[in-house]
Amino acid sequence: MNPRLTVSVLIAGGGPCGLMLANELGRRGASAILVDEKPGTAFNPQANATQARSMEHYRRLGLADEIRQAGLPADYPTDVAYFTRYTGYELARFRLPSSARATELVKGMSGSWSAAELPHRVSQKYVEAVLRRHAERLPGIQLHYGHRLISYVERDDGVIGEIECLDDGRRVSVRADFLVGADGPRSMVRQSLGISYGGRTGTQRDFMGGRMLAVYLRSPDFYASIPHAKAWMYNCFNGDRRAFMASVNGRDEFAFHTQLRPGEDESAITAVEAKAAFQRACGSPIECEVLSFLTWTAGHALVAEGMQRGRVFLGGDAAHLFTPTGGLGYNTAIEDAVNLGWKLASVVKGISPAALLDSYAVERRPVALRNTDYAGRFADSLGLFAPAPEIEDSTEAGGEARRAAGTYLEQHAQAEFNIPGVTFGGRYDGSPIIVSDGGLPPPDAANVYVPTACPGGRAPHAWLEDGVSLYDLFGFEWTLLQFDDVVSAKGRLSEAARALGADLKLVTLPRRLRDLYEADLALIRPDQIVAWRGSASQAGMLERVLARALGLTTSDHARLAS
Repeated sequence: MNPRLTVSVLIAGGGPCGLMLANELGRRGASAILVDEKPGTAFNPQANATQARSMEHYRRLGLADEIRQAGLPADYPTDVAYFTRYTGYELARFRLPSSARATELVKGMSGSWSAAELPHRVSQKYVEAVLRRHAERLPGIQLHYGHRLISYVERDDGVIGEIECLDDGRRVSVRADFLVGADGPRSMVRQSLGISYGGRTGTQRDFMGGRMLAVYLRSPDFYASIPHAKAWMYNCFNGDRRAFMASVNGRDEFAFHTQLRPGEDESAITAVEAKAAFQRACGSPIECEVLSFLTWTAGHALVAEGMQRGRVFLGGDAAHLFTPTGGLGYNTAIEDAVNLGWKLASVVKGISPAALLDSYAVERRPVALRNTDYAGRFADSLGLFAPAPEIEDSTEAGGEARRAAGTYLEQHAQAEFNIPGVTFGGRYDGSPIIVSDGGLPPPDAANVYVPTACPGGRAPHAWLEDGVSLYDLFGFEWTLLQFDDVVSAKGRLSEAARALGADLKLVTLPRRLRDLYEADLALIRPDQIVAWRGSASQAGMLERVLARALGLTTSDHARLAS
């Protein structure tokens, strides 16, 4: 690093949120420096489920195919299965497609799962590696692992951060227009702002509440040692050792998590105890190599009381902390980065005033509250359901206990892993840069999603006759959808967009798709959110609507027009 650096955005934290933000900024020509204390991207698997909405954002960046090829083999089933122990009885199985099958299935799906992408089961370590490779190729983006932000000072014209190299202690200062703290649950940036978490913590459950042991392990003999079909997620359900385990590479690596039992001292756990915990869940001494292990706490549903102070922003785990049921923490972090990325770029490029950034917390914090609540409900459903004492017995009572547990767990799996409403239904109602048309969106429900173009939500998706995703027609920045010829690409709107500095793409769609948007026109933001919709007679509003969506006040717009 140079002794002194100047950049548009300083990002503290090189996990999914920070890396996605670097990609969003770099693709828009905004400069950024990212620092992270780790020597590189994640070694441990961490999060294991990429929701469909995150996959749609990766598709927008051109990364979806590369991420879908990472982790599990293309033909590996992504089933969620429940067992008394892994070599014991199978209780329930929720069948899900392989990544190869998902790319074909999605093109024929409608209703709740009308989407450009289906979910993908891939460990976070692989996602981070892909995001890092692409960020490093972008002009103006610098990634510095093995470095940490040790202090910063906010001034009227920017932020001055002090960065330290962990190898040699060398320090440099970075002058940035903005600072983003994506530096995890113990965020230095959040603490420096005096912002606390609010919400629920310390929740105790039979499972997924309290201290947990995470073990990253290699077991080449696992698949051959259990009498069951392969799954992506292996849940262990008994009164002795409850656990869940995700397949990492589909061959021999696994991410195993178990609830610590009363009397187990986390400070005394060694690789030997970690191996023993895995083998107890297996119900057999299946050989394994412990690659790493650590303890963590389940039972959080926390959201920062604020996500912005002046030129400093929070995202990812620094802004919200989840219990991992539903896989919502990492996916919420990705959407934080997407939301903040286009806005920061618009401000640093002089297109929008800094006031645009006030919409970040207005839009994202309610979604974080919503999503932590959903994750908590899933954790309650799984963790408060305790196994019957006889569930492992080879008796009639044991069989009945297994049948009852299987019925419940199958229903739970449907509720936790078939969540299009959670995935697609987050909304930005009440945002100052959304122009409401007075309509009301459908009710929010976890397992049902009703596509709607009511401004403030995800743009409804459709597959076109030639097998092209509607989203692939969107511009990278702003898109105006029209159904039949409503406005001219060469008309006043195009001139107004250029005057505002906005990159606006006009997409003309067949009239038959109008019912999907229930309007003649729809303005789509860079994050694929509907900013406004209207009739042909309202085309004259478009210039004012675009100005508002860019964060311009009436006086800002009048000044530019003159």
